[in-house]
Amino acid sequence: MGAGAGVVIEQLRQGLPAEAVLTDPDVMAGYARDQAGFCPAGTPGVVVLPRTVEQVQHVLRTATATRTPVVPQGARTGLSGGANASDGCIVLSLVKMDRILEISPVDRLAVVEPGVVNADLSRAVAAHGLSYPPDPSSWEECTIGGNIGTASGGLCCVKYGVTAEYVLGLDVVLADGRLLSTGRRTAKGVAGYDLTRLFVGSEGSLGVVVRAVLALRPEPPRSLALAAEFPTVEAACDAVCRIMGGDDGGGDGGVPAHTPALLELMDRTTLRAVNDLTRMGLPETTEALLLAGFDTPDAAADLAAVAGLCKAAGATEVVPAEDAAESELLLAARRSALVALDRVKGTTMIDDVCVPRSRLADLLKGVAAVADRNGLTIGVLAHAGDGNSHPTVCFDASDPGEAARARASFDEIMALGLELGGTITGEHGVGLLKKEWLARELGPVGLELQRGVKQVFDPLGLLNPGKLF
Repeated sequence: MGAGAGVVIEQLRQGLPAEAVLTDPDVMAGYARDQAGFCPAGTPGVVVLPRTVEQVQHVLRTATATRTPVVPQGARTGLSGGANASDGCIVLSLVKMDRILEISPVDRLAVVEPGVVNADLSRAVAAHGLSYPPDPSSWEECTIGGNIGTASGGLCCVKYGVTAEYVLGLDVVLADGRLLSTGRRTAKGVAGYDLTRLFVGSEGSLGVVVRAVLALRPEPPRSLALAAEFPTVEAACDAVCRIMGGDDGGGDGGVPAHTPALLELMDRTTLRAVNDLTRMGLPETTEALLLAGFDTPDAAADLAAVAGLCKAAGATEVVPAEDAAESELLLAARRSALVALDRVKGTTMIDDVCVPRSRLADLLKGVAAVADRNGLTIGVLAHAGDGNSHPTVCFDASDPGEAARARASFDEIMALGLELGGTITGEHGVGLLKKEWLARELGPVGLELQRGVKQVFDPLGLLNPGKLF
């Protein structure tokens, strides 16, 4: 801390209730990092848990006056080290700002504080016949503020899009404590630069979100899903292309393209891990399982059409769920995949490479080659409908050689993604884990301009320092 820990803590206490300022080292250790591996984490100088906008402003004013770095945090479910503390920093946890301030069925929007849990918001708006579509796998834990910070996605992105498409406006506390309001409550609005979109995905490096205006949609019918087994991941990816592109195998279309509510892929390694965790009896002999779901008025007809496309692509078996409850079980299996893979060897490195759908098979073949070269187990799960793949490297962290090969394989996969015209992150963010790769993806001109934006909003470099760049 620039002014000394004692001075900073005393100034913080002048504008925060006693219970909102944590200084016990054992307690603060629980706020040191998110769920990413291979990312260093420092020791916080203090942890604060404000409940009001004014309290957040006091924290930022204190940080600026004392030249103390600030690391904003949500539920710490992130996978890139973006919420990891730096030595002597103020950890600014927003989890106590957890109120849903407004739900407007007419305007189809909700106004929320950043600590609202994603699933809690979804349940609250469902009572009004509405939905908030973004649904990360950690939706029962992750917060809206964290979702905004990382521009998170989820299983339904193939049809409904990612978090950025639902953020209409923000209230943001800047590094010097000023309060900025961006965006709008209206269905349309193009006045000035889109600062709202700039903050989405900025990982707390430009300001601290304290309120969000979110777009809602009418609640869709309950989804029906099917599971299709494939003898190869290439065949499963071929089915994805047929479903999204409208092709029955003739090469010239021939059938309408489909827009499923979800289109997810799990490879054999992932299926085995999920079975070990859940005992759900998923097929372990297949090389890839594709889950397709529809929430259309005639979901059964859509599933029948997609079943035909899967069979044309080489599916050995296609099993439609009999009802919405059975469909939910399939989704529960998919949501548990990352937790299941973490149990394979005790530690995972979760990649987040997104490529054009047409190159998804090339990515998965390349990942298999990376696993073979490095003698590692790499399970693949993917939001196949939008090309966002999560190759997950399973390794024994106590084995230095295996840990080194895991890190090398992670980098090889990111390089492969860029070679295929993709991006290093589709929804997990950059944080600490992918700083080097962000520079490669942006190029020198892009990197210079983005650093310039950071300088405008945070001239002292106090907000989440060391992340992104």
